[in-house]
Amino acid sequence: MLNASNSLIGLLLAAWTLLFLVRIVLSWYPQLDSSNPLVALVLIPTEPLLAPTRKLIQPIGGVDVTPVIWVGLVSLMRELLVGQQGLISQLLRSAQHLA
Repeated sequence: MLNASNSLIGLLLAAWTLLFLVRIVLSWYPQLDSSNPLVALVLIPTEPLLAPTRKLIQPIGGVDVTPVIWVGLVSLMRELLVGQQGLISQLLRSAQHLA
């Protein structure tokens, strides 16, 4: 059960990281149509996290840095939870020692 959770959480956090990385690349092309289904596939899941963050962190030199901040935060969460020394990984190891 924990092993499946570990894999699922790792996959979800990796997907979030990828979405934010694609969002960074999309920000280089402001003329892109947000109604395009492929663009919307990236914008819709990331915007609920980026919008409140933009209120806290203003653009630096006209550049929106919030997607970069979220890449860092999601990467940190992934490492803390499912990384080699992550919490879930440690639980898996201790459960294997008890069995």
